[in-house]
Amino acid sequence: MKISFTLAALAFAGATLLAAQSGPGESTFVQNCAFCHGRDAGGGEEGPDLTRSKLVAEDVTGDKIGPVVLNGRQEKGMPRFKLADQEIKDLAAFIHAQKKLAESQKGGRRGVDVADLQTGNADAGKQYFNAAGKCSTCHSATGDLAGIASRLEGLKLEQRLLYPRGTVADIVVTLPTGEKFSGKLAYQDEFHVGMRDTNGWYHSWPVNKVKFTIDDPADAHAQLLAKYTDDDIHNLMAYLQTLR
Repeated sequence: MKISFTLAALAFAGATLLAAQSGPGESTFVQNCAFCHGRDAGGGEEGPDLTRSKLVAEDVTGDKIGPVVLNGRQEKGMPRFKLADQEIKDLAAFIHAQKKLAESQKGGRRGVDVADLQTGNADAGKQYFNAAGKCSTCHSATGDLAGIASRLEGLKLEQRLLYPRGTVADIVVTLPTGEKFSGKLAYQDEFHVGMRDTNGWYHSWPVNKVKFTIDDPADAHAQLLAKYTDDDIHNLMAYLQTLR
């Protein structure tokens, strides 16, 4: 019993110390912000590194951070958060503490600046886009890519270039009777294939009962991964960043 009590006391003391160290600002950040900006505010899969943010650097006790948190940035995918004034101040204090900690650490930064991805030749990138890369067979600088550098920048733009997500594939399904269905691919596994036709109706078939062809625009990007040189990627990035 004595040992159990001692262990329990140590566990309670450790939990109390952890709570004291984390503070209300960290708790608020982890609950609302960490899924995008990382637990240490150093950036995540979607959100930028707040420890190197110009807005954070200019913030004083939440006067700049607060409006962004409360109003969101819908155009960048950041929702609004309903937080009290004290929660905003605590949140800002945590972010500033993480900024100070990040700046004190040696070994250089861990993030990627927009300038890091601007080392290519835009003219060479345009030539690759229209010739060897065959990008212009699917994309247009004045069409689907118009203004892309205003919507995406830095690493997000490069990720879209190399690994596009959310593309919709076209599919044509031919039944044993010869009847054909065409539409957008909605589902596929080793047993079934599904599609939505132009009227929005969903159809599915066992893959061993029909013939089908799929035209996925992302396939061309996947094939290029084995062909790109470093210069190709740098030059393409330089060219895409001129499309504002």
